Amino acid sequence: MRSVKVADYMARPAVTFSPNTSVIEAMNTFLDKRISGAPVVADNGELLGVLSEADVMKIVIQDSYYDENVGIVSDYMHSPAETIPASMDIYSLAERFLRDKRRRYPVVSNGKLVGQISRRDVLRAASEFLKHR
Repeated sequence: MRSVKVADYMARPAVTFSPNTSVIEAMNTFLDKRISGAPVVADNGELLGVLSEADVMKIVIQDSYYDENVGIVSDYMHSPAETIPASMDIYSLAERFLRDKRRRYPVVSNGKLVGQISRRDVLRAASEFLKHR
């Protein structure tokens, strides 16, 4: 599986948010697209951070407790985002997923977001690899 690269299985284009996206809109996107997180990017494609469904859950609970407005993505995203290169092999990525307990990683090239890859994508790559072995 070392010959199989992230670029072969990453989602592109990735679902993304702008920093000014409302948290409510982000939550609805998670539900509509059935995803658990997404990169936050500037207009020029620069990766600014990542927002997860767990982040949104914390925000909703906190804001309902204090009876405040929810806010925008840039107020709550994790930054800087942990990223991986498109050239990384799937085997190394699987090891990293297990070590870091992440669900997804943004994929970057020259500082720009080029896709996103999830644990499910790794399983899909492994399944296809084993079929053709």
